[in-house]
Amino acid sequence: MAKASAENFPVAPFFLPAAWRDDLMTVYGFARLVDDAGDGDLPDPAGTAALLGVPGPPPPPAPGTAEDTSPARPGPAETAFRLALLDGLERDLDRVFETALDRTGATEAPRHPLMRPLVPLVDRHGLTPEPFRRLVQANRVDQTTDRYPAYEDLLGYCTLSADPVGRLVLAIAGVATPERIAMSDAICTALQIVEHLQDVAEDRARGRIYLPAEDLERFGVTADDLAAPAASPAVRRLIAFQADRARTLLDRGAPLVGTVRGRLRLLLAGFTAGGYAALAAVEDAGYDVLAQQAKPDKRRLAARAAAIFAKGR
Repeated sequence: MAKASAENFPVAPFFLPAAWRDDLMTVYGFARLVDDAGDGDLPDPAGTAALLGVPGPPPPPAPGTAEDTSPARPGPAETAFRLALLDGLERDLDRVFETALDRTGATEAPRHPLMRPLVPLVDRHGLTPEPFRRLVQANRVDQTTDRYPAYEDLLGYCTLSADPVGRLVLAIAGVATPERIAMSDAICTALQIVEHLQDVAEDRARGRIYLPAEDLERFGVTADDLAAPAASPAVRRLIAFQADRARTLLDRGAPLVGTVRGRLRLLLAGFTAGGYAALAAVEDAGYDVLAQQAKPDKRRLAARAAAIFAKGR
């Protein structure tokens, strides 16, 4: 939960009512838990496995073996463990909805402490399992897919990894409509692409490349180029191209802000401004996302959020 402060956008800012902040942090806690399980970043994977009733993690690879000398991608045993964790989390998600629907108290309560707050959230807002299941599925995809041939393939991944979060925010606020969902999807996909641009070096170290293969070929960039200590001119041109795509998506979704009022409008302005501020940071770095991670300036983010709030886009 402490990772919320490191995001490009405010997860649950102070100006929201306490109930809204709690709801948004509950959703964030679920999304972060699932992501950390899929990335192998859980602080206590063995404890989580025991809690969920799945086999524990595999022993560390023996020194000198292929798995030990090639840490970028997890070996088969670690991949199987992460998939088992994700299955266990989805079963715990089933317990969330079963408990929320059961008025007798006869069903098994969710086992993980970050899952339990979902029960009243689901009950209070009438949420459906689909967006939560998509977030789990996105992390399953990460276990088996480390390249995306075309931009359309990457967009398909974002419908699992990013768009559900925006849909949950709209549902919690009680303002979900087909038009708003479409604009929210554009913003969330843009935010995901921007995060991929910021994390090119980190993702490459994990054995993943979220830049479409067709674009790497177009700009003459290889996977090895993305592991360099600094970006070549070709890599910079590639990143600039992807940044323009993300900005186009943000422009498409930004009018969502003008369709709502009050504190929700300010929240959505903050989400959107976070994307623009992160893109500005990437541009200020000369599109060299390998030398260091480009992080948005908080003052610039606040100024952009104020402008989007006032204009409604």
